[in-house]
Amino acid sequence: MLNTLSVGQPGATPPMLIIHGLYGSGRNWGVIAKRLSNERLVLTPDMRNHGDSFRSDVHDYPAMASDLAEVIEAHGGRADVVGHSMGGKAAMVLALTRPELVNRLVVADIAPVTYTHSQIQFIDAMRKVDLSRVAKRSDAVEQLAEHVEDKTLQAFFTQSLDIKNQSWKLNLDALADQMPHILGFPEVTGTYDGSTLFLSGADSDYVKPEYRDKIRAHFPKARFAKLPGAGHWLHAEKPREFEASLRAFLPI
Repeated sequence: MLNTLSVGQPGATPPMLIIHGLYGSGRNWGVIAKRLSNERLVLTPDMRNHGDSFRSDVHDYPAMASDLAEVIEAHGGRADVVGHSMGGKAAMVLALTRPELVNRLVVADIAPVTYTHSQIQFIDAMRKVDLSRVAKRSDAVEQLAEHVEDKTLQAFFTQSLDIKNQSWKLNLDALADQMPHILGFPEVTGTYDGSTLFLSGADSDYVKPEYRDKIRAHFPKARFAKLPGAGHWLHAEKPREFEASLRAFLPI
């Protein structure tokens, strides 16, 4: 089963499952999860090939949805599910294939479509880091800065460093090999009839108006909202506003 962090206590309300995106981990959501845990149990798993979860040559959305189903089944059999980016796609496939497990759904800045931009350049950048010269996180940041300009991304990627063992907690080889699956979206039939929110950054172009017909074909109760001043990393750029949106859409 996926390595899963939990905060808060089980209660009458189903737990909230928060699913990170590509190159992330459950720990990335620690602050938001802790705040939300004042009302319920909050679960933040490491997806396969990320963090402290298992490694696999397969990294597609049916497999990831199956992993998430195991986590929910181990924590009562039903959850409010929140997924960002890659985690949002996995959450959508989970809702479409195992709707009985998903109480309500929030999809953060992603749509059920195939994207054409690649994320492989970041794998290349991480591979270029000489881990034998990394004694502290700032050493890796300094090396990454030669290939990744965005300071936020530099800090984000180095959260997945195992400094003691001089290795990445990301299965870079598998993620590179499976990148077409990560950028794509599987052919999934059926619909999810539960309450669904597509929450996007107002400055992001990941959820375009022309995607709404396809979204509503799968999620007929979909609602749409945008966080002003936020891009694709809306939960990191506007954490308080993101948290408030979750509380408003997923009330106890």
